[in-house]
Amino acid sequence: MANVIFMKHKKSINILAIETSCDETSVAVVNAINGKFTILSNIVSSQIKIHRKYGGIVPEVAARNHAKNIIPVFEKAIKKAQAGKTKIDYIAVANKPGLITSLLVGVETAKAVSYVWQKPLLAVDHVKAHLYANWFSSAADYQMSVVRFPSLGLIVSGGHTQLIYMKDAFSFKIVGETLDDAAGEAFDKVAKILGLGYPGGPVISRMADFGDENKFQFPLGLLHSGDFNFSFSGIKTSVLYLTKRLDKRIIERQRADICAGFQKAVVDVLVKKTYAASKKFKTETILLGGGVTANRKLREEMQKKSLAENIKVLIPPVGLCTDNAAIIAAAAYFKVRKKQFSHWSKIKVESN
Repeated sequence: MANVIFMKHKKSINILAIETSCDETSVAVVNAINGKFTILSNIVSSQIKIHRKYGGIVPEVAARNHAKNIIPVFEKAIKKAQAGKTKIDYIAVANKPGLITSLLVGVETAKAVSYVWQKPLLAVDHVKAHLYANWFSSAADYQMSVVRFPSLGLIVSGGHTQLIYMKDAFSFKIVGETLDDAAGEAFDKVAKILGLGYPGGPVISRMADFGDENKFQFPLGLLHSGDFNFSFSGIKTSVLYLTKRLDKRIIERQRADICAGFQKAVVDVLVKKTYAASKKFKTETILLGGGVTANRKLREEMQKKSLAENIKVLIPPVGLCTDNAAIIAAAAYFKVRKKQFSHWSKIKVESN
């Protein structure tokens, strides 16, 4: 019988977590007991409007705004959770991967709080943390009490597309990843090609709702490669060549069709490769995580395939798909279980 995540650990703990890996400044307080989590607060300050005029994230601008926002966000999270120094047991922070200057703001803040409050500090890989979003229950989407192992995680974000084999809640083995653009990056680049602005994922998804996904056929990168790696640069380039071929007036009229066809190609590859990997590694559960997981078509197709293949798929609530501190706290809980603490004077930031 497959292992389950909940070993006996009945002590209730409160984890204060900080996330500044890219352009979201987030602080959360999460209560954990026996592998079940309750979000007491999860404050996120987004910089999307600031970076939209640049067409993407500008690292220096992101870092300056993190420095501006971190204390107000921290104070809001503490106030909403009604949990000050005496009620916090651990401090967690995302220290990789991400923009170095952005990560530094969160890490230095966490170091200071850990030192002053004399609380143990935990460094968290924010990409892996996306999979722990599935440990939160949401009656609106599903009610989850256990995750059965082995599991296969699909992380789909602006910077990463990976398939990760998990034999238990503490182990991660990459079994497939993108060889070029991440899926979210491809969405952003295609949106730019079509003049739709930044970020690309949400606007392409909205446009696709009004388009014919079969009007334009785009290549399904590495679909039959025999492994579980991905490639999305070819899909992006195909869209670019199409726009160069077509008259601008035709592009204007058929932009929704292009969006729908592009989205379909990306989703088809993600779904087919994920379920193929799940079969090969005989996993009991598929876990999704990352910003692109909020895409409605991806969620729908993953759930349809789940019914057809009789493999359980868990998809986080939309609000926990993008970068946020609550998932950092969930990941930190499992580090507490392993006593994987970091000394405040030695924690480092990493871009990859």
